Amino acid sequence: MVAGMDNTDLAVLCALILAVAAYMKKDIIKELLFSNDDAITADDSGSRDILQVMKDNNKNYLVLYASQTGTAEDYAKKYSKELAAKFSLNVMCADVENYDFESLKELPSNVVVSIFVATYGEGEFPDGAVQFEDFLNELSEGALTNVRYTLFGLGNSTYEFYNGASKKILQHMEKAEATLIGEHGLGDDGAGTTDEDYLSWKENTFEILKDQLNLSEHEQKFEPSFQLEKLETIDEKVSLGEPSLHYLPANKLSFNSENVQVGPFDINQPYLAPIIKTHELMKSKDRSCVHSEFDVSGSNIKYTTGDHLGIWPSNADEKIEKFLYAFNLNPDTIFDLKPLDSTIETPFPTPTTIGAAVRHYLEITGPISRQSFGSLVQFAPSAKIKEKLQNLAADKDQFHIEITSRYFDLADAVLHLSGGAKWETVPWEFLIESIAHLQPRYYSISSSSLSEKQTIHTTAMVESAPNPAGGPNVVGVATNLLKNIEAEINGKSTDSLDVHFDLRGPRALFSGYKLPVHVRRSAFKLPSNPQTPLIMIGPGTGVAPFRGFIRERVKYVETTENAKLGKHLLFYGSRNLDDFLYREEWPVYAKKLGNAFEMVVAHSRLEKQKKVYVQDKLTEREKDVLALLNEGAFLYVCGDAKGMAQGVHLALVEILANGKSISKEDATEMVKMLKTTGRYQEDVW
Repeated sequence: MVAGMDNTDLAVLCALILAVAAYMKKDIIKELLFSNDDAITADDSGSRDILQVMKDNNKNYLVLYASQTGTAEDYAKKYSKELAAKFSLNVMCADVENYDFESLKELPSNVVVSIFVATYGEGEFPDGAVQFEDFLNELSEGALTNVRYTLFGLGNSTYEFYNGASKKILQHMEKAEATLIGEHGLGDDGAGTTDEDYLSWKENTFEILKDQLNLSEHEQKFEPSFQLEKLETIDEKVSLGEPSLHYLPANKLSFNSENVQVGPFDINQPYLAPIIKTHELMKSKDRSCVHSEFDVSGSNIKYTTGDHLGIWPSNADEKIEKFLYAFNLNPDTIFDLKPLDSTIETPFPTPTTIGAAVRHYLEITGPISRQSFGSLVQFAPSAKIKEKLQNLAADKDQFHIEITSRYFDLADAVLHLSGGAKWETVPWEFLIESIAHLQPRYYSISSSSLSEKQTIHTTAMVESAPNPAGGPNVVGVATNLLKNIEAEINGKSTDSLDVHFDLRGPRALFSGYKLPVHVRRSAFKLPSNPQTPLIMIGPGTGVAPFRGFIRERVKYVETTENAKLGKHLLFYGSRNLDDFLYREEWPVYAKKLGNAFEMVVAHSRLEKQKKVYVQDKLTEREKDVLALLNEGAFLYVCGDAKGMAQGVHLALVEILANGKSISKEDATEMVKMLKTTGRYQEDVW
C-alpha cells in the first residue's frame, strides 16, 4: 500500500487514474458520438502533428494557448492578429489541446513559438493542457535547442502558487535548452493588472522580435480571418443561439435505452438543465443572493461534492439593444463564416444571425482593454474621435479615468467618445474577431452528490452595484439571469430588476426555465475518511461548498450504522442577519450531527457593534484550531481572494507561530506545506 494512504484513498487514486485515461480519449469518444459536428472546425487535414499542419498551411510563426476560462485564448488571438497585421507574418494560433508536439524538436530555428498559459487551481495547468504538460514533463535535456519562444502567463498573485503553470513551462523549456526571447510575462488578475502587464510585455517582446527576425513594421490594418457570406433565409441548419450544433433542428441528440441524454457534457456541449426550484436567500432590500436547483436527471451527468457548475448565460436585452445601436447592426442579418485557412476555427456555431451572435455568443458587456480599444482607431468615424481614441489608448492613466473607472463596456465606450452617435464604419467581421466568446460562469456546487444525486444546487450573489461615475448599475451577466428566473418562477414582478433576458432562448429551447450547464471537476474535496477533522472558512457565498460538505456528512450519518465523524468546524461570515445564507438550515444540520459540527459566525455590519470577520473568529478560537490541525485536520477556504483569504492566511501563520513557539517564517513554511500536501485547500476568486 502507498505510504500514508488507506484503502479508500487508494481506490480514489485508481479512479482518478482511470478518469484521466478516459479524459485523454475524449476526443475519440466525441468523434464517435458526434460525427455530424464537422462544421465547427475548418481543419479537415486530420493531422495532430503541429509542424505538419504549419507546413501544410505555410505558417512561419506559432502561437499556442492553454486556457481554462477563455482569457488566455483571448490574449493569444489578439497577439496573433497584431503580429500578422503589423509584420505580415503568417501566424498559426492553436489550442494545445488539439495537437501533438513531438515535432517541435524539428521546428526550423527561424520560426518563433509564443506560449500563453493560464494557471488553474493550485498552480496547475488548464484541463485541456494535460497532453501538452505530459510532453513537457518527458522532455530530455537539450531536446529543444532549436526552439526560440516567448512566454506569457496568466495568474492571480493572491494564490500560493502564483502563475504556477507558466513557471513550470519555463523550467521545462530551460531544461530542454530552448531560448526564451525577452522576459517571462506575468499577468496578475489578483492585482487587476493583467491587461497592463500584457501590454508592457508585448511592447518589449515586439521590439526584440523585430530585431531578431528582421521584421519591418507597418501601420496596422485589419485583415479578416474569415470570409463572410450573407444568407437570405433561415433553415434548420442556421443557429439562432443554440449552445452547440448538437441542438440544431438539423441534428439529433443521442439518448440511451432509458431515454437519458448521452454526453459527454462539457464546455463543447452543455446539457439543458431545468431549474426546478429557486428562491431568494437574503432579506436585505438592496442585495440579492439566489439559490437555484438544476435537475440533471435527464442526462448522464455525475458530479462529486465540491465540484463547480458551469452556467452558460446569454446577454441582457438592454445591453444587446445598446450594442446593436452603437455599431448600427441589423439583428436579423443571416451570415455564414468560412475560415480562410484550415488552422482557424469559427468562434461559434454558424451560419447564424447577428442578433443571435450578440445575444448568445459574444462577451459584449465585459471590461475593455486599452489594446482592444486602440484597435478601433482605424474605424473612427471622424478625425476628432480618432485623435481622442489614440490619446486614450496611449495613456493608461487617462484611459482608467475615462473608461475603466466608469465600468464602460465596448458600446458604452464608443458612444461616450462619439457623443451618442453610431459607429457605422466598424466591420461586423472585426467585431466577431475582436470580442471574446461569451464564456460559462462557474459556481461552487452547494449540494451533496450523496444526498442530491439528480439535482445540483448553486448559490449566486446577484452582481448589481451603483456605478461610482453615475449611470446604470454595474451588473453581472449570469447572476442577473438567475435572478430573472427566480422572479419568474416565484411569480414576482421583474419590472424593478436592472436588466431583463429572453428566457425562452433560441427556438424556445430554454422554455421551462432551462439553462445550458456542465460540471467542472475540482480538487476541493472532502477527505475520504469521515473521521478526519475539518476546518472550513467561507464568508458570504464562500459557504456554498461547505453546505454541500455538511449535507454530505448528514447523509452519511443517516445511512451508516455507528457512523463516526471528526470535528467539523465552520467559520462563516456575513454583514448581518439579513444576509445570513441558509440561516434556517444550519441548526437542522447541527441537531443531526451533534458535537461533530459547530458553526462560528462573524458579522461585519451589526448596528453599533465592532466589525468582526472570519479571520478574527479564527484567532479567537486559536486553541481549537491548533488542536484540530495537530489531529490532522483538513483546512478549506472559499471566497474572496484579496481580503479574506489573505487575512485567513496571516491568522493561521500567527496561530502556528504562537502555538508551536516558532518564528513566523517557519510558520509560513508550515502553511505552505499544508497547501502542498493538500491539507489546506482554497477555492477563491
